[in-house]
Amino acid sequence: MSKTAAKVAVSIPAELYQELERARRRAGKSRSALVQEALREWLRRQVQAELVREYEAGYRTRPEQKADVEAALASAVGLVRDDEAW
Repeated sequence: MSKTAAKVAVSIPAELYQELERARRRAGKSRSALVQEALREWLRRQVQAELVREYEAGYRTRPEQKADVEAALASAVGLVRDDEAW
C-alpha cells in the first residue's frame, strides 16, 4: 500500500455517519481505516461480480454439453475416495 494518501470529502446521510461512528468505536479503528476497509471490500466484490458476468456470458455462448458434464463428474469421482474421512 502506498504511503501517500489522498484526502477525500464525501457527504453521507447523518444516520449512516452515526452508524459508521458506532462501528468504528466498537472495532477500535479510525474512521479512515473503516472507510478504507469498506472501499476495498466493495472493489473486491465488483471484481468478483465481473468475473461472474464473464463466466455467465461464456456459458451462454458455449453451454456445457453432456460430454462436458460426464467428464467433470468422472474427474470429481476420482478426487473423492471412499476411504477418505470427512
